Amino acid sequence: MNLLVVGSVAYDTVETPEGRRDGKLGGSATYFSTAASYFTRVGVVAVVGSDFAPDDRAFLETRGVDTTGLESAGGRTFRWSGSYVDDLNTAVTRETQLNVFAGFRPHLDAAQASAPYLFLANIDPGLQRSVLDSMAPRPVLVACDTMNLWIDTSRDELTRLIRDVDALLINEAEARQFTGEQGIVAAAQGLLGLGLRTLVVKRGEHGVAVFQQDFTFSVPAYPLATVVDPTGAGDSFAGGFMGYLAAAGDTGPEAVRCATVAGSVMASFAVESFGPDRLGSLSAADVRDRFGAFVELTRFDTLGRGRDLPFKGSCT
Repeated sequence: MNLLVVGSVAYDTVETPEGRRDGKLGGSATYFSTAASYFTRVGVVAVVGSDFAPDDRAFLETRGVDTTGLESAGGRTFRWSGSYVDDLNTAVTRETQLNVFAGFRPHLDAAQASAPYLFLANIDPGLQRSVLDSMAPRPVLVACDTMNLWIDTSRDELTRLIRDVDALLINEAEARQFTGEQGIVAAAQGLLGLGLRTLVVKRGEHGVAVFQQDFTFSVPAYPLATVVDPTGAGDSFAGGFMGYLAAAGDTGPEAVRCATVAGSVMASFAVESFGPDRLGSLSAADVRDRFGAFVELTRFDTLGRGRDLPFKGSCT
């Protein structure tokens, strides 16, 4: 495999203005691996319970996801229930049942431990650290995600982890929470100061901003008439972003720009259905066409051939 993700596979109950679905396949590793599978060979390390449906494992395997690391344990699969009825940008958690996920301790086989690209999805930073320490050799690129819970409860351990990874994906509110800065640029500078090569700030309906020491890049969210379920958008973005970089074998600035668009493409598909149904049923043409739509969304002609901005006469 070229890319490994360690995270959660879950059953979600979600309510949005478009309706409600109970027990839909979800979890960070599910959305990430599904999105990444369009670009590269991806493997997943996670745990599910004895109630995990064969059809849901088949969903991943049909996309070419390596499920060797999808451990089955006695008990129920991790379950989450939430609502976006009041605000599509903010999930209100109604219930969390960790179930078998409470005892999850990732174990990597030789193939998983030697994957050249690694994504540490949103789990306890101690578990993220244990996975990173298990990799041999160290991957070309290590990226991680986190959340407000770990900022509150495991800040020191999370800080040490951030110092040792190459890229951090975090939402805007969490970036502000971690740094204490209200401005997103100041927050980015604080996080880059920990040694990150790349910081990706997810901004919901406002798109995504990417920061490195020597450049900044921003992509808007794709304009959709209807957002059905935003649950997996961030993880789908991460899958597209990391999947593109792993496929390109390049982590330079231009590759990061294209990867950011690829991630935004996958996130835009993810929100078009409850669960990963839409994300898992795309054609290459679907992905290619929407990538082109993002290009058109942000394209403009640069000034050249003696042209200048049309300043009025009093401007010099």
